[in-house]
Amino acid sequence: MSRLPLSIWRLTLAYALMMAGTSLMVLLAGIIGTDVAPSPDLATLPIALAVVGLASSTLPTGRLLGRYGRRRVFVGYGVLAIGSAVLAMYSLQASSFGLFCAAGFVMGWSGAAGHQYRFAALEAVPAELAAKATSVLLLGGILSAFIGPEIAVRGRDLLATEYAGSFLLLTLSYAAGIALIAFHRDHAARAAADHGAGRPLHEIFRSPVVVVAVSAAALGYGVMSLLMTATPISMHGHAGHDLDATKWVIQSHIAAMYLPSLLYAALFARLGFRGMLGLGLAVYLLCLGIAAFDTAFLNYWLALVLLGIGWNFLFLSGTNLLPYGYRAADRFRVQSANDFLVFSVQALASLGSGWLLFHWQWRGVLLACLPLLLGFAYLLLAQRQVLNRLKGTVGGIADAIE
Repeated sequence: MSRLPLSIWRLTLAYALMMAGTSLMVLLAGIIGTDVAPSPDLATLPIALAVVGLASSTLPTGRLLGRYGRRRVFVGYGVLAIGSAVLAMYSLQASSFGLFCAAGFVMGWSGAAGHQYRFAALEAVPAELAAKATSVLLLGGILSAFIGPEIAVRGRDLLATEYAGSFLLLTLSYAAGIALIAFHRDHAARAAADHGAGRPLHEIFRSPVVVVAVSAAALGYGVMSLLMTATPISMHGHAGHDLDATKWVIQSHIAAMYLPSLLYAALFARLGFRGMLGLGLAVYLLCLGIAAFDTAFLNYWLALVLLGIGWNFLFLSGTNLLPYGYRAADRFRVQSANDFLVFSVQALASLGSGWLLFHWQWRGVLLACLPLLLGFAYLLLAQRQVLNRLKGTVGGIADAIE
């Protein structure tokens, strides 16, 4: 297999630095919310609003990408991310839960650019390198899994207000990411294709390929968000595990989200889309079983590691399957609509996680995931012939299957 260009590795490192805020918020937002929220069931609202911000920005971001190109949008959103970290730092110093929620929303809005890095990677390589390029890009998440939580812990007492220094350090991570992404070059040949006449979105989203692709990514994010958002509070607040143990579980989970990318291309070559999606579903079911068995540290750790692996298989497969459902002229519209649907599901899951945890406890959160998994299992069964025809191929262009 050919070597990947330098631009993919630069995108990977920039992705790690720009997504550090997500892993930091996963660890800290619920803990901070528990201390400052007016009600315990609102403790996860800041991280939920970060996901709402992400979901609500996807469609506007798609329009901006079509008008200004990826590089300028990536840099502009990076500056916005720095502003969100500064606002979070100020909100803690002012003891304002409302401002902290606003900071989470803005941080989520800026995160829409980071999630477009995977499509930038797909466009930077030939189709036969697509699986490898997206897998390598997501490896940047391993770095973010350690950068964000380490920043959170090391900055905890850096300033007079607890955790304000964590967000100060986060601004430095964002600044370094901007410096790297400023070198990104838009691909003029593909950008030119965007000006052709495109099909209506409602027609594109009736394609079985697109339905499965969007559903896979939405399931991956929905279940992952329900459990990941609830874990810090359940572990630290309810089960009595200390902050270092909770940090390790979150770091392990985020690393597990991205580390399987090293094996994804090889596994995909053997299993194809249907096999990888079925494997992701099976891993999620195993995760729920282990998490429901006990609230010991080992159960949290193993369940969250499996949660990350299942997410990787579902999300990467959905990402690589999506290009089979659109033509070049439709790419920004379909990509942004896909992200809107996926991250809207994630937003609903994050918003519901705190309520479920407060009213139904940890096992109630786990039970809420089961209907989602069963629904996706039925979809895979119904579309097995479509997926079988795509076995052994990845990253192809659009209308292979309508």
